[in-house]
Amino acid sequence: MGKRWVSLLGFAVAAFLIWWLFRNEDPAEIWSHMRNADFALLLLAVAVTTATFPVRAARWKYFLAPAQPDTPFRSRFAAVCIGFMANNLLPARVGEVARAYSYSRLEPVSVATAIATLVVERFVDGVAILLLLVVALLSPDFPSGALPEGLVAGIQGISLVLSAVLAAALILVVFPRVSLGLTGRLAHALLPSGIARVVVDFAENIVTGLASLRGWRLMLPAFAWSLGLWALQSLSFWIGFFAFGIELPYTAALLTNAAIAFAVAIPSAPGYVGTFHAGASLALTSVYGVAAAPAKSFAVGWHFGSFLPITLMGLWYARRIGLSLKHLSSEGRSPQQVADPAGDGTPQRTADSAGDGGPR
Repeated sequence: MGKRWVSLLGFAVAAFLIWWLFRNEDPAEIWSHMRNADFALLLLAVAVTTATFPVRAARWKYFLAPAQPDTPFRSRFAAVCIGFMANNLLPARVGEVARAYSYSRLEPVSVATAIATLVVERFVDGVAILLLLVVALLSPDFPSGALPEGLVAGIQGISLVLSAVLAAALILVVFPRVSLGLTGRLAHALLPSGIARVVVDFAENIVTGLASLRGWRLMLPAFAWSLGLWALQSLSFWIGFFAFGIELPYTAALLTNAAIAFAVAIPSAPGYVGTFHAGASLALTSVYGVAAAPAKSFAVGWHFGSFLPITLMGLWYARRIGLSLKHLSSEGRSPQQVADPAGDGTPQRTADSAGDGGPR
């Protein structure tokens, strides 16, 4: 499916979800709950969720270590901010590619290798979120029998996807030479030589990125950081609950975190509009019985508050390293151009990354 159709589908999904969620709600009541929110607690919740971005940057070094052992924190943090800003402002969920592309502008790591580390990161994120979800489901204060069948089906579907990703990763990690040899033979047999070379180079970069799975000294701390990251994100949700008068245990925030994580995986408009609100509403109203108005007021207020800091930071970092939203949307760029923007086999880097004041 072309990028334009993916974007249109995303906007259609967002429009439908917003209509469906708020079709029976009184806007005045929603606004009243938002006006009466505890803004000090809401600001604290926003501060906590903003703190997850340096945590993401700190964790990323474990995935990047096989390709770049001495990866600078500033470059990682800049790329993380740019990636999340791109997801907030651009269609077609280009944030991951934008993050990898930004990092390749700052450091001598190819876009393909950086993307491969993000594939591993998403896998580890999924495992951590599912583990924290299990904690929520097994907690004594979980409302027994309240979990909707749709959410159960969603959890099962995500588990199957994670299993498929794990199987593919294990094949590449356990049999890298065999996998690369088979890829090379098939590519050269089925594709023109120029495209075959690009495919083989991309596969080699993927294997390099997945090499982080071969070292438990890297994966164990990476997984620990992941648990801490999503526990911190859940803490932000929990504080946000109280800002809108929703008194629930911390385990409810763990379940809300999982519901939102699964919901935002659905194609949607920039900024996860609609899908975020649907995930939060499903967890709070359908599972924990929170009234619709405060639950949806929390979803709108927390989402808007968390949107601003990372978007502004991402725009600032993008400007510093000479990237525009047009660059990051990668309109008109082929996969080869994205992986090799300079066209000479090396990642493109800005003057800032060469040592004249840019993020390091």
